[in-house]
Amino acid sequence: MVTIRALVPADHDDWLPLWQAYLSFYQTELTASQTALTFYRLTDPGFPLHGAIARRDDGAAAGIVHWLPHPNTWRAGDYCYLEDLFVAPQERGAGTGRALIGHVVDWARGAGCAKVHWLTSATNATARGLYDGVAADTGMVQYAVTL
Repeated sequence: MVTIRALVPADHDDWLPLWQAYLSFYQTELTASQTALTFYRLTDPGFPLHGAIARRDDGAAAGIVHWLPHPNTWRAGDYCYLEDLFVAPQERGAGTGRALIGHVVDWARGAGCAKVHWLTSATNATARGLYDGVAADTGMVQYAVTL
């Protein structure tokens, strides 16, 4: 069983190894200053980026999720982009990922969002197994221009 709640500054030391493992999984490196800025934004109530941490009954961090609402051209309500989701490897298969997604869905519903959406690697079979059970694969293909 896990408890999920909004990230607060005191969560930094538990959030950081999960964040670094998430970046490593996606073979990405960020500067220490970008990581610090990301955590600051996630815990700043005035910034439109949100984060939550899942903790086991013993208080150990089990996973993290980050999301942001954004306007869109197809609906009156915002969409909610689930940007980052990571569950510690030893916690996988116990429902933590599903609970973190559910937390974002509940938040988005309460905020009046019209949809929650996210991306994952086409080769991330483990995560896609979970995602196929909680959402519809839109069949869309993502393109990006790095600036």
